[in-house]
Amino acid sequence: MEPLTLDLRDELRRGGEPLPRILDAVARLAPAQDLRLLTTFEPFPLYAVLGRKGFGHEAIHHGEGDWEIRFRPDAQRAPTKPAAAPAASTPATPATPATEGWPTPSVVLDNRGLQPPEPMVRILDAFEHLDAGAVLEAVNERDPVFLYPELQARGAAIHTEKVADGVRLLIRRAG
Repeated sequence: MEPLTLDLRDELRRGGEPLPRILDAVARLAPAQDLRLLTTFEPFPLYAVLGRKGFGHEAIHHGEGDWEIRFRPDAQRAPTKPAAAPAASTPATPATPATEGWPTPSVVLDNRGLQPPEPMVRILDAFEHLDAGAVLEAVNERDPVFLYPELQARGAAIHTEKVADGVRLLIRRAG
């Protein structure tokens, strides 16, 4: 069976965040069908995300800014739940009236200085490991507009506020 191919290079060069397209493509794969991604870098965080969904990978570096990643369903390995992502050293910020009653964030991510799509991948990966009702705090340099529909589709409650050096998000898992 032919792999489903997504060429993400132009989108990545424009600073886009293709993770929603990737996750949509994974959902549309036929049983035992491979996903072939063409990217501008080796997407290390994506290996963990798709690995938990039961995919192995093979990466081929064709040259500067030219990568081909093939994700294959791995029938021998069931998706697993690894330990929660480590918290960053940034302390959690106090609750606002909109988040009153929410627990203190159990995971804090500082995504400043990261290029798209890594902030989105890190947030979705950490969110997948949250217990029901738990909160994730993330600080990004930019407003992650492509992230919101992904979180809403997962039933997350989201609070966003502008801070001096970017955007602070509080994300609560349903439950």
